Amino acid sequence: MTQTLASRVSGPVYTPSDAGYAPECAGFNVLVQHTPQYVVAVKSAQDVAETVRFARENKLPIAVQATGHGTYASITSGVLISTKALNQVSIDAAARTATIGAGARWEPVIAEAAKHGLAPVAGSSTNVGVVGYLLGGGLGPLVRSHGVSSDYVVGYTVVTAEGETVHASAEQHPDLFWALRGGKGGLGIVTDVKLKLVEMRSLYAGSLFFEEQHIEAVLRGWVKWTSEADARVSTSIAVMRFPPFDFIPPPLRGRTVINLRFAYPGSIEDGAKFAAPLRALAPVYLDMLGELPASQMARIHNDPDQPSPVWTNGMMLTHVDQDFATTVLRHVGTGVQTPYFMMEIRHLGGASWKDVAGGSAVGGRGGNFIIGLVGMHPPLFDTVLPGATQGLRAELKPWLSPEMTINFMGKIQSPEHFDSAWPDAIRAKLKEVRGKYDPSKLFVK
Repeated sequence: MTQTLASRVSGPVYTPSDAGYAPECAGFNVLVQHTPQYVVAVKSAQDVAETVRFARENKLPIAVQATGHGTYASITSGVLISTKALNQVSIDAAARTATIGAGARWEPVIAEAAKHGLAPVAGSSTNVGVVGYLLGGGLGPLVRSHGVSSDYVVGYTVVTAEGETVHASAEQHPDLFWALRGGKGGLGIVTDVKLKLVEMRSLYAGSLFFEEQHIEAVLRGWVKWTSEADARVSTSIAVMRFPPFDFIPPPLRGRTVINLRFAYPGSIEDGAKFAAPLRALAPVYLDMLGELPASQMARIHNDPDQPSPVWTNGMMLTHVDQDFATTVLRHVGTGVQTPYFMMEIRHLGGASWKDVAGGSAVGGRGGNFIIGLVGMHPPLFDTVLPGATQGLRAELKPWLSPEMTINFMGKIQSPEHFDSAWPDAIRAKLKEVRGKYDPSKLFVK
């Protein structure tokens, strides 16, 4: 069957005995090793369509991967479609749009858009794949001023389970378009996306680092500050415990810090005014906040860009207060032994609460804050981190939201766990749309 599949596509087809198999399967999380029957390194939408038809004819499940940032479970059968080669990016400056291939990361999109004084409403990491991020909605560093990233999608080119290539937009296949803006997987294989850009040459943004002894003062001060924060200012706060590794910058190597991230897409004067109370919370260890070119938005969060072992989890919150801060400090406060590399709390609300015309499948629009938990020490992944998180979740019950969003779910434990990322009405409509476009459940969610 390998020869049959290879004759139908222009990109290479790999099986486990081929030299190119492992590199094509590799994603960002180095602990996840995929072992499908076939890996197809597609070079075009036609390649995707032919691969889907082949899999359908042979009753093989289909999974897709670009960068593998959201991958926590191994693919052990069927066909893996690798979209890495679909990395084209083109900017229409007059229309203020970008057309982005399924394998492209945010970094080239931001760089090309910046040449025209434009910017995408991207995620915190420019190393993440654009399409995978957008399919989950996207709560980036501009979430309060500009909203959910998938709200800026104009249309998708999609290969359906029938092997047909369709355009999903507000005018064509609007039900599929609705689902692809936040509904994640099981709907089709996206080959490119057209995205609205915003005018932005620079912003007041970056981060402030405070030393470990100031964790409580900074966390409590930020919690109080968020209650009256300007709706155009997006912030998050993260307690980070850096290992003593050589690749960590010397000022942070082996240190525990609390990192306050800040983004204001307006004047430098107003940005400095909004940030002043945060700067005054405690003596600043590293001040990396100021005027920032839009092309350097990755510096707000400084997320890692090299493949590594990673464990993540998350939970959405209705509100925060000083009792919440007291609870969190028991888990990541000064001197506390914690299994987490990072606990981040992002302030939501503002523009993220407003849905787009026609609606979308984004889960968690009603949330006010979201916690992201990250582990990077593999011996802790199977029992210690899940156990600690179960305990944390129980203690945070008074603040937990019934809502969630799929990009912060971490490893999916079951179909029910996957479905819990959406409220009942969205979940029911997603089931209907998936049943229409993939009735045989060919696509792995």
